[in-house]
Amino acid sequence: MEQRLSLITLGVADLERAITFYRGLGWEPHPASVPGAVAFYQLDGSAFALWSRAELAADSMVDDAGGWGGVTLAHNVRSPADVDSILSAAVAAGARLGRPGAATPWGGYSGVFIDPDGHPWEVAHNPGWPLDGARRVTIGS
Repeated sequence: MEQRLSLITLGVADLERAITFYRGLGWEPHPASVPGAVAFYQLDGSAFALWSRAELAADSMVDDAGGWGGVTLAHNVRSPADVDSILSAAVAAGARLGRPGAATPWGGYSGVFIDPDGHPWEVAHNPGWPLDGARRVTIGS
């Protein structure tokens, strides 16, 4: 198995609400999306999808206990100011602020928003993991 992710799918309770939320962050569904069923987003080298939480659980052969699934998504940015800007945009779009932007013990700056379906997103500036010209993260030493 190659060391990469092809698709990240979030299970959502209300697809239209989720699309509206992510649109508030500047994300637009790909034309291959199926209205009322699934929204796809083209990322840099991978894809992201929003799909019914119940259908995702059934398709993945798991029982949905309704709680946090032990996964946090992360979005790295170029500066602490970018962290704060994105956290503000997420809250304006309907997210709950989990943790405001602040200095971290690892020498960076990060905060967390929780999307309307309870998925946590860390927004981080990590000077040890710089972004290249294409905004791809590089794990530092």
